[in-house]
Amino acid sequence: MVRVKLWGSLRSLADGQEYVEVDARNFRQILDQLEEKHPGLKPQIRRGVSFALDGVIYRDAWFTKVDEDSEVVLMPYMVGG
Repeated sequence: MVRVKLWGSLRSLADGQEYVEVDARNFRQILDQLEEKHPGLKPQIRRGVSFALDGVIYRDAWFTKVDEDSEVVLMPYMVGG
């Protein structure tokens, strides 16, 4: 199981939970599990989300490997330059 921290407005879409656990090995599987377990997250996930894996922020890195002891943070899509 991977422990995922939900950042900002995403918490309210998952019944106020700050952390959720999912059975996943990559970013795509994390998103699929979150949509299944917390349907309220689905519209935001479809619009776009970013995730931080061990302190590095990713977007559209579907098959990035995630270990059980990885620090995973999911947040609304971040733009910047």
